[in-house]
Amino acid sequence: MDVRPKGKLVAIGGNEDKYTEHEPDFAQRANPHFFQLGILRRIVQECSVENPHVEVITTASRIPEEIGETYLNAFLSIGCERVGVMNIHERAQAGDRDFLQRISVANAVMFTGGDQFRLSSILGGTAFLSMVLQRYKTDNFVVAGTSAGAMAMSKTMIRGGNSSDALIKGQVKLGAGLGFIDGVIIDSHFVKRGRFGRLAQSVAGNPATIGLGLGEDTGVLISQGNEMEVIGSGLVIVLDGTDIQHNNISELPEGAPISIENLRVHVMALGNCYSLQDRKFQIGNPMVFQDNEN
Repeated sequence: MDVRPKGKLVAIGGNEDKYTEHEPDFAQRANPHFFQLGILRRIVQECSVENPHVEVITTASRIPEEIGETYLNAFLSIGCERVGVMNIHERAQAGDRDFLQRISVANAVMFTGGDQFRLSSILGGTAFLSMVLQRYKTDNFVVAGTSAGAMAMSKTMIRGGNSSDALIKGQVKLGAGLGFIDGVIIDSHFVKRGRFGRLAQSVAGNPATIGLGLGEDTGVLISQGNEMEVIGSGLVIVLDGTDIQHNNISELPEGAPISIENLRVHVMALGNCYSLQDRKFQIGNPMVFQDNEN
């Protein structure tokens, strides 16, 4: 029986100042530019209640207090007054009664950037994650994440891999994500950091999946676990592996280059829509959500 989740996912590609995972030369800083085009406002709007309660989860971050304060101020700046920050940095904290109570009454959560493996290893299998998953499945509950927080949303996630060697077998590492959505693999900072090869190898090894490459200052809103809309100022690249013909990844030794035939690619921008189940692209009607300071 196909039971669609009642909640919504908002996966955001991050920006140039966010550290995503173990790739050299990227320093993590607290500077979420993406709210300027209304992505944070869209998260608040999708809660569909007046004065929603949002909890920011900084588990992925190596500078949780700074990141938490930045998001707190960002949400306050768009008129969202009921915002909390959860600095969960070890598994024991994920069973804290206060955190569970706050999640039980929240309308949305926001997973910050940082290290997606840190996020999954601390929260995976905990009472905290179980409650967030349950709220997402059964309530009008919004689960948002940026950078590493977006990459960890899927059942299978990219743990790491340098962009320059991404089409060499063994250079991309996959692991278990938080499990909000199956059948997709998400990568962030996609255009800026040249991560096409990294996502292509991930899809080649899992051809039934769809790869979502999120540009910076750009995100996707996924409703009912299927209907996807692009939001933000940049691009989303969709890699569909279902029509792959030749694919030599299973035959190669570690360190050999990969070849893939007939990998389908879609380039999507603001307002474009896509059905994950039907693999259908729709042009859509772009809507820009302006900052309320204008």
